Order: sequence, then structure tokens, then C-alpha cells
Amino acid sequence: MPRTAARTRWRLGLTTTALLTAAAVVPAPAHAEDVTDYAITVDPSAKGAAIDDTMYGVFFEDINRAADGGLYAELVQNRSFEYSTADNGSYTPLTSWAAGGTAEVVNDAGRLNERNRNYLSLGAGSSVTNAGYNTGIRVDKGKRYDFSVWARATSGTTLTVSLKDTAGPLATARQVAVKGGWAKYEATFTATRTSNRGRLAVASTNAAALDEVSLFPRDTYKNQPNGLRKDLAEKIAALKPGFVRFPGGCLVNTGSMEDYSEASNWQRKRSYQWKDTIGPVEQRATNANFWGYNQSYGLGYYEYFRFSEDIGAMPLPVVPALVTGCGQNKATDDEALLQRHIQDTLDLIEFANGPATSKWGKVRAQMGHPKPFHLTHLGVGNEENLPKEFFARFERFRTAIKAKYPDITVISNSGPDDAGTTFDTAWQLNREGKVDMVDEHYYNSPNWFLQNNDRYDSYDRKGPKVFLGEYASQGNAWKNGLAEAAFMTGLERNADVVKLASYAPLLANEDYVQWRPDMIWFNNRASWNSANYEVQKLFMTNAGDRVVPSEATTTPNVSGPITGAVGLSTWATSAAYDDVKVTSADGSTLLSDDFSGDASKWTGSGRGSWSVQDGSYVQTDTAAENTMVTAGDPAWKDYDLHVKATKKAGKEGFLVAFGVKDTGNYYWWNLGGWNNTQSAIEQAVDGGKGTLMTKPGSIETGRAYDIDIKVRGRQVTLFLDGKEWGSFKDDKPAEPFRQVVTKDAKTGDLIVKVVNAQSAEARTAVDLGGAKVASTARVTTLAADEDAVNTETDTPVTPVTSTLRGVAPKFTYTFPANSVTFLRIRQR
Repeated sequence: MPRTAARTRWRLGLTTTALLTAAAVVPAPAHAEDVTDYAITVDPSAKGAAIDDTMYGVFFEDINRAADGGLYAELVQNRSFEYSTADNGSYTPLTSWAAGGTAEVVNDAGRLNERNRNYLSLGAGSSVTNAGYNTGIRVDKGKRYDFSVWARATSGTTLTVSLKDTAGPLATARQVAVKGGWAKYEATFTATRTSNRGRLAVASTNAAALDEVSLFPRDTYKNQPNGLRKDLAEKIAALKPGFVRFPGGCLVNTGSMEDYSEASNWQRKRSYQWKDTIGPVEQRATNANFWGYNQSYGLGYYEYFRFSEDIGAMPLPVVPALVTGCGQNKATDDEALLQRHIQDTLDLIEFANGPATSKWGKVRAQMGHPKPFHLTHLGVGNEENLPKEFFARFERFRTAIKAKYPDITVISNSGPDDAGTTFDTAWQLNREGKVDMVDEHYYNSPNWFLQNNDRYDSYDRKGPKVFLGEYASQGNAWKNGLAEAAFMTGLERNADVVKLASYAPLLANEDYVQWRPDMIWFNNRASWNSANYEVQKLFMTNAGDRVVPSEATTTPNVSGPITGAVGLSTWATSAAYDDVKVTSADGSTLLSDDFSGDASKWTGSGRGSWSVQDGSYVQTDTAAENTMVTAGDPAWKDYDLHVKATKKAGKEGFLVAFGVKDTGNYYWWNLGGWNNTQSAIEQAVDGGKGTLMTKPGSIETGRAYDIDIKVRGRQVTLFLDGKEWGSFKDDKPAEPFRQVVTKDAKTGDLIVKVVNAQSAEARTAVDLGGAKVASTARVTTLAADEDAVNTETDTPVTPVTSTLRGVAPKFTYTFPANSVTFLRIRQR
């Protein structure tokens, strides 16, 4: 495409060929004095890729308390007294409960049922109080709340159930008469006050056994029983997703592949297995969550299918392939266990699609849904880092599924990264095996997303289709949303290859965060949309039905050599560095340090514990992460870096940095990363890291390694113990101006989607290729300062709608700095 670098200063305003009538004032970001000229040329006579209705969806994983304490509307935490150190080292069976008098959690033959192992033995005159999640149980004045409990009291007792906070009662207390064996008892509260700090208390006059103590808001999403938190479900529904991928993620394929039974000694660290999660909630298994807490499975497969149906989305479950991922990297060699999991997967399809007279269709009908859920796609495995072992098992699953259900699309995957040996091997196996679709996952810097808009341009149109099941740009600031939006224009342009795409993760409770960024944030009282959510919603609700081919001029390429100082770092590892030498291309010495004296040439970040020991520079803290120390001049270029490194202890290996401009902008060679399973070159830009290349490999403790890095211009060559490990050239432009045009078949609208991810406005000549269009267009704009972040109380990234007048086959529009703009232009 032709490129223009013309950059002139213009007053912020509208062009003479188009006038904007605002329904609301379009935000004017800071630093918007500069204007760059661009051109977009549309060819309405050409036929681009068709965009499926299911292209954009959501990925739900129970991470960051997304299920219990999140989307699942249950207000009581640890309702069944099943919390365990298997879930989290700090847990006890009474976590989140406070006891008054005598209260003991018991695991014996008096339990409610075999799969609900624990129950509470409450002494006469005693009580327990539950603290809920976050600051407590949220109740709203005038709203109704449904209490239930399973109880047993041989001699009879009266339970007094109350809702209160430190200021007093939140509702009129209820009394429940209990007598005899296990039975379910219910009561309803109407809140008399609003509070974020509520507590649920249950007191007993006589000895009693309690289990499954529950409090639900009556007002769940679509008033479904055992339902979902309404505000969160509504935010997901507002995206109009084409599919819901569930239940994960790392919790699908980590832990034991055994079941929850006496035969497995009631294994508490298991992969997510769908049969554990259906049926009456009091009979569902419990399990440790990979992310460090407990899963009640109150939100299970039936609820996922029901929610998908409620929001008009295609259900897309993922089952374990008996090869663990997410750093565990173990293949299970047990034929009987493999056969059981394959049969479980066939049973899952019957549960979703079978008639109500079939074995598993009957279970679905008994749960309240006689009609099928219309399952069409199913994933096997997630981010396995052992591609050959995974694919051998995947083929066993696929063969069995296709034999019985030939119309099901069976989805494979390509491992945990966007490139590297695992990725390449997995894709080769997927192509050779003629799989239907491959699930790709990657989390990279905003810079990577700006550089890789063309990622799918070169994919084989006759090969497997792509499901981009997880992606995000490592942050919730507006610059992250801009980079993702720029990348999404490339996804749409390649909609013939990329058939499904979902940002991840979906939900995060702000008080229980294991992963950032996340699309929707919440606490016990409120929820709010991230900047990334606003981008996703704009694309998901304006996808169109077909791409209209278009071209745009671009911004100048990256120029100049890689420049920067050098650095040493570790990640959860103790390491010793010695004989550091930096030599310029002309042979002159820029830096030489054998640490025979002090370390005065090095500047630390304040993390880790660095000291000179026995002629080496040693970092001894095996818990500290990114302990970077740097030396040299940020203006250095064209140099050779030599380091001798020895791992002393810890989880990983070495981090040797080059091209270091500051703490947020550098390259490093990560040797023995990812729990000492692989090595990679990573680039940090404004604090966000992206991977440029990766290879499997580990670092031995106690062995000295010679590390050499040769930087010439933008070409870098890396040597380990004198042998070339790899090389790369970082010359791909991080293009900030991206666009795609689609057509809405129903309305005939042309949808011109433009991302301007820079601090300059983009004055753009738009040529619609002779299309006959109405003189007005609907404009939706997202614009803010690049560092803006939406919070509970402030949402600077919010869509603004307006009307553009003076639209013609050729017109000019100035796109604001740091903006995503959609123009819906009606064709006549």
C-alpha cells in the first residue's frame, strides 16, 4: 500500500467536506495538535470474506472469582463447609464463617450424601455467621432474598436466621422449625435497608447438623433458579456474543484426571469434569480451583448451557485431553482412564443434544430443559505444551466423536503461545491431521498487537480454521483497547480463516485477582466495563456480514537501530553473574565488570537482594520477580554483550537484557522461563511484554553458562555456550492507523471502522469507490487519553454517538487522536 508521512499542524476541528452534528460531545484527548494525513479507498464491487454470526464471543473461566463470588449469584461463601487446604493453604472448613458457641465441621457417615463430604455440627444455643464475599453480603432495600438450608435435628430444634450488619438488622429474622433427618428448609427475606456489609447468621436452640446454607437474590438473570448475578449477566448479554466458551482455561486440563469417588480417595485437585457439575447442587462434587480457591460447582455445565441459550449464543465447552498444561506438562498414560474420558465426552454431547428419552438427555430434562441445547462445537484440550502427546490423544477423542456425531466441530489447539517450537509442531500436526479448527492463545504487549495486524493474511485458506480463544494486550488502559481494536480489524479482514474470537479473561472480582487484564470488573456492590470491553462491544455489535475490500495508507516504519543499556535479572530464582563485557562493533570496550570489587556500575530496581559474592554479582531472593539491574548508556548501539551466568536455586533461569531504555522498555533473553520449560526473547514496550521467539529448554542448577548477544542495527543474534541459539530482526512497524470496512446485509450499511492509536489526529480522505450513499452517517466514537482506565466511579472510555452530515462517495473525516471510530453509512 502507498504510504504518506506528511505531517502538518492543523487546528482541531471539522473538515470542509463533512459536518458533524454531535448527539454528545466527542472527547478531545490531550496532545491532539498534530495531524497526519491518510487515505482509505473502498472497493464496494469486490467481495471480501463472509463474517459468521458466531465470529465474536466470550470466554468464561473461573478465575478472579468469576463464578463463586461473581457470576453465580450465591451470596454465601463456603456454603457447604468444603473449603480445604487442597484449595488454598490458608483455608479451613470454616473459612468465611464465625462461630458462636460450639460449631464443628464433621466428615463422617452422618453426612448429607456421599459427594457432599462435610457438614456442620452445631451445638445447642450456638450460631454461625457468614461474611459472604468482598466486604460482605450485599442487600438492597425492598429486594427479596431466598434462604435455604439442609438440616438434621433428631430431637428437633428451631433455627433463627437473620440478616444484619454492624448497624443492626437488615431484614426481619425468620424462624425455621427442624425435626428428623436431613431435609431442605426455606425462608424469604425482604431487605429493610441497603448494605454492602451484610452477614447471614444461623442460630439453633438445640443441637443440629447443617449443610448447603444458601442465600440467593430473588432477582437473578431472567429469574432463573440457581441463577446468575443480574448485572454481570446483563453486561455479557449486551455484547451479543455469538458463542460462550466454557469452563476454562487452565482449570480444564490441570490436576488429576481421576473422578471424585472413594476409588480416588475423594481426589480434591482434579481437572474440570462436567459430570461433577450437574444435578442437584447439594449432590455436586467440590474441587480445588487451579487459581487458588475452591469451586462449589453451583455454576455448572447445565447453567453454562442455559446461559448460552438465554443470551442467544452458541455453547462451546472444552474438555480435558489427559495431557496437563499451564506449566504442569504431564501426559496421562492410562488406557482405561482415557476411554472413560472419551465416553464422558460422548455423554456430554448426548446431555446437550440427546432426546429427553436418552440416558443423559433425561438428566437434562429432569434439570428443567427437555429440549436440546444444540451443541455444534466442542474443544478438546487447552494450551498443552506437549504437542505430540496431546495430538495423539486428541485424535482418539476426535475419532470417537466423529463416529457417533459426525456434524460436531472438534477443536484442537496450538499451545500457550503465538509462536515457537510448540506452536509450530502443533500446527504441523493439526494440518497433517486435517482438523476442523485450531484454538490459538496469546497475551502480548500493545506494541505486538499493532505490529501483527497482518498475522492471518498469510494463513492457508484451505487449512484448519482458527479459533482465537484467548487474547489480550496485557492491560486495561485505553492504549490496550486501542491496540486490540487495531488487531481486530485484521481478524475481520481474515474472517474466512478466523472463524471465532474471544477476549480473555472475561470477569474479575477486584478483591480476588489472579490475572490482569480482564474485560468486566466488579465487587459485591457494582460492576463496570473496562476500556477493552467497550472495544469488544463496539466490534461485536457492529460486525457486519461481509468484508468490503479496502486499503489505507500507513504511517512511517520503525527506523534506526536498537539502542539501549544492558541488564541482568531473575524471576523467582537465585543466580550469579560474572565477566560482563560489552564491546562496540569497532572493538572498543564499552563496559567490563568481573565483580572483583564492587557493583557500583549497576543500578537496581529495588527488587531482589543483590550483592557481590566471591567475584560474582549474585541475586539470592528466590521469591522476587523481575529483579532487573542495569548498566551502561541508553544510547548504546551495535554492540556485543557477554555474560557468564550460574543458576543457584529457584524455579527458573536467567534474564539477560539488552536495548534497555528504561524499566518499561527493553529486550531480554529469558533462559529457563515458564517454570524452567522454555526460553524466549521478549520485548517490553511501555511495560507490556511480547514474545518475539521461543524454544523449549531448561537451565541446570550449578552449571556456568556463557551467554552472548550480538546487536547490529535491528538484527540480534544470540549464542549459548558458543553455539548460535537463534536470531531475529525487529523491523516490523507498529502501525497505529488501521481500518476495515464491512457490510450489514440487513440494512445495507457500509460500516467503516477506523483505529487511530496515536497522539495525532488522522485527517483521512475516504473514497467509497462510487458507492451511492446517504448524506448522513451514524458515528460511534471511543476516544480518551491513552493511559485512561475505567473504574467503578470513573469511566473515561465511553462510547459517544453523533451524526455526520455531508457524506458523499468521496469525503474527508478527521479521526480523533487515540480513538476507535465506526461510521455506519447507509447505501442508497
